[in-house]
Amino acid sequence: MRVTSCVVTIESSPQISARAVLVSDRLVIDRTKYQRVVSAAPFCYRHGDGYVAVFRYGVIVLVGLTAEDEKTIVAQFLSETPHPLPIEEERVGLEIHADKEEGASASGVFYIKEFSLAHVLVFADVLAKSVALARYEREIASVFDTIEPAANMLATSGRLPKARKTLLQLIGSALLAQHRVSGRIAFAEKPDVLWEQPDLGRLYSRLEDEYEIIERGVLLNGKVSVVGSAAETFTDLIDTARSARVELLIVVLILAELILGAVTLFRP
Repeated sequence: MRVTSCVVTIESSPQISARAVLVSDRLVIDRTKYQRVVSAAPFCYRHGDGYVAVFRYGVIVLVGLTAEDEKTIVAQFLSETPHPLPIEEERVGLEIHADKEEGASASGVFYIKEFSLAHVLVFADVLAKSVALARYEREIASVFDTIEPAANMLATSGRLPKARKTLLQLIGSALLAQHRVSGRIAFAEKPDVLWEQPDLGRLYSRLEDEYEIIERGVLLNGKVSVVGSAAETFTDLIDTARSARVELLIVVLILAELILGAVTLFRP
């Protein structure tokens, strides 16, 4: 991917808003509908003096837009999404200071040397990953809350819950969470823009550390592994219980056949 060189100075406000919004599980958009496209991976286009970056795992990042434009664009994507999710978002302020080192300030604002497309794509990548990880963290926590009662019953009584449908739904939720976390967001991958702009590597590393992307991703993968293991254990137990019932039924049928045979044989 080649990044088009583009530097914009916003005079109306010294602080630039960057906002990441999770709107869906997955975004598939018709790229031919959009004008002023400046990047293909991730898909990014200009809107007014700002940018809109779209990530396939359901996140849009709005940088340098007015509050009204943000509201309009978020509403547009929500209306085009078949199954929109409750909005999850992350917002940060950017300030242009050519004489300061790029990164987080004591006030929580991030300093950048210029408002370029490359800077936008770096911030968009980190913010999108952060907001997606936040959603998956809550989803995994919800699955853990569902697993706990079943695990407690198994530990105290040695039996599976009687509500098999609930247990199967639990296994389905665990497998779905595992797929979403492992397959949709590559949290350890760096954005393509760093190949074209390696000088932004330090800024990206600082943002990655600030939002603890790697640490959160590793921890989340660990939790997903536990959930997957629990789902596999419950599945094995269900299969074992079903096999035991089938074997018992076969024994009962054999005994019934022997009894009928004996009755027939000894009937006067």
